Amino acid sequence: MKSEIIGLTDWLKTPPGAYLLAWEQARFDLAVGDVFGYHALQLGLPELDALQANRMPHKWVALSSMADQPNASASQTFPLHGRDAGPISSSGIDLAADSAALPFPESSLDLVVLPHTLELGIDPHSALREVERVLVPEGRVVISGLNPASLWGLRRRRDHFYRRFGQGEFFLPDTGAFIGYWRLRDWLRLLNFEVESAGFGCYRPALTSQKWLERFDWMDTAGERWWPIFGAVYFLVAVKRVRGMRLLEPAWKAHKSPAAAPAAIANKEPATKSITKS
Repeated sequence: MKSEIIGLTDWLKTPPGAYLLAWEQARFDLAVGDVFGYHALQLGLPELDALQANRMPHKWVALSSMADQPNASASQTFPLHGRDAGPISSSGIDLAADSAALPFPESSLDLVVLPHTLELGIDPHSALREVERVLVPEGRVVISGLNPASLWGLRRRRDHFYRRFGQGEFFLPDTGAFIGYWRLRDWLRLLNFEVESAGFGCYRPALTSQKWLERFDWMDTAGERWWPIFGAVYFLVAVKRVRGMRLLEPAWKAHKSPAAAPAAIANKEPATKSITKS
């Protein structure tokens, strides 16, 4: 009997979806907490508050599909002000934007986070090029994605095989396409991004039961040590590099004041020497 394929929003409410969200929330909090600037954008997956730990004064959360936000205008240009500093509501959407045509000027954002945005988008190459356009030099992009070389990736391929015969249970929602970790690094390198940090997580098997997921919690510790690249999800931070650009330092750092020369001390009246005659 063919099982129903649930959407991504509903799947995130299941035990494996909550397990994935909890791991990613912790990683995003660590990654964006010390990124400074003025303007930050989260593109996609509003169920995850990826910018809650960031302290920039202006932050947006956007949907990358107009079908998900029919009342918003993708052609509208948004000035650089955004919401006040503070946590972004997981249910609040600031704007709907095409990931391949973001409504921001060139070199205007300091941070862009893409939680599963590339694998769920229609054209991930164009989305990355657009991120490179709107980021300032030395700006950062934080990306998370499902790893095809994992137990979850194997389960997904098995489910697609049984789907041909109308059988099998679907563990992951049948949306989007996995993008390999090393392929993504190649794409970033072509756009002059330098990977600053990367990691994998969620090593438990593809199980739908909360009870059985908890029984395999030891695999998270073992996986980080023995098979680190086979986690169900990968996470990386990349920096936009611009060739020939040199960051200017404050004048007080670049030019140190010379040390004051020691002052010569001279007596106004020379000391008299007593001369004794023998």
